[in-house]
Amino acid sequence: MSKSNVYFTNLRTSPSRNLLTKMERLVKAAGIENIDFKKQFVAIKIHFGEPGNLAYLRPNYAARMANLLRSLGGKPFLTDSNTLYSGGRSNAVDHLKSAMENGYNPISAQCDIIIADGLKGTDYREIPIDGEYCKAPKIGAAIADADIILSMNHFKGHEQTGFGGALKNLGMGCASVGGKLELHSASQPIVIQKNCIGCNICVKHCAHDAIHLVDRKAEINYDRCVGCGQCVALCQYNAAVLGEDDTSERLNYKIAEYTKAVLKDKPNFHVSFIMNVSPECDCWNHNDAAIIPDLGIAASFDPVALDKACADLVTAAPVLQNNKITDHHSHDHHEGTDKFCLIHPNTEWKKGLEYAEKIGLGTQDYTLIQVD
Repeated sequence: MSKSNVYFTNLRTSPSRNLLTKMERLVKAAGIENIDFKKQFVAIKIHFGEPGNLAYLRPNYAARMANLLRSLGGKPFLTDSNTLYSGGRSNAVDHLKSAMENGYNPISAQCDIIIADGLKGTDYREIPIDGEYCKAPKIGAAIADADIILSMNHFKGHEQTGFGGALKNLGMGCASVGGKLELHSASQPIVIQKNCIGCNICVKHCAHDAIHLVDRKAEINYDRCVGCGQCVALCQYNAAVLGEDDTSERLNYKIAEYTKAVLKDKPNFHVSFIMNVSPECDCWNHNDAAIIPDLGIAASFDPVALDKACADLVTAAPVLQNNKITDHHSHDHHEGTDKFCLIHPNTEWKKGLEYAEKIGLGTQDYTLIQVD
């Protein structure tokens, strides 16, 4: 496979080129106008952010993108699917309220919002791909029914996949609630009793009432556990961990297969924002301090190349002070160091990209093209 082009613009601005204008120039340079948008329904897959989290993308970017797509003849809508865990986005009513709270409405975002898998997360289409792990991924109906897929991704760390970029936004983010259960179904965690201090945080945040304290130690009821990984992400004492039957790389493999289903037979385009690179996902109701300086915006038709380019840019960047990396590692610049491995040493994001490349989603071999 030949190299894919990834286009990149930094965050320097001038009176004639603000960030919204630079984003539009970037996607045009990357070739977005080569897609035939005329009278086509365009799903703009975005993460609206959990209430309390402030690292999500500002709605201004979505508004500029929606206006551009309409000027090209498209019918864009903003979309995300409901979550498996408890929180502000586990059903369409709460999800829309959360989006509004974070500034996404038809006025600010210049676009309507459709929750892809419906009121309770049960509206989906099974898209056959005969994958090794997922035969027919369950994709939110509004996304499955769209003619064109466009992802707008906040590039950041992730506690289970290493980082969240285009593949994570598409593969996990487009899955219905049942699809998310399939993605996590082999990820049932275990509790290392000697590490558990009985802090109770996993009990409080388990959406399925699967964890309780017994003699001040957490124990999991596997008849209730769905493997969503909430307890693993929350635990600060390395007590709740992924079980031996599953790994971060297997979750990344499944996410790649779900992404393949989302993009199957559809024109697609992807934009990633390497800004406020927080250590964990925007699904949390908080965002910790950024680990690196803001870098810029990247765009490509190839989601694999885009994720690899963003990861490489983060790897090459220095580490900021007073964040999750410097909490546990001596502070130096860390240029050339895998930042996501420092934050989440048990994750395997590189394996995920290798598998995505293997199943034909794109290539890790790319050319980075600078756009002013």
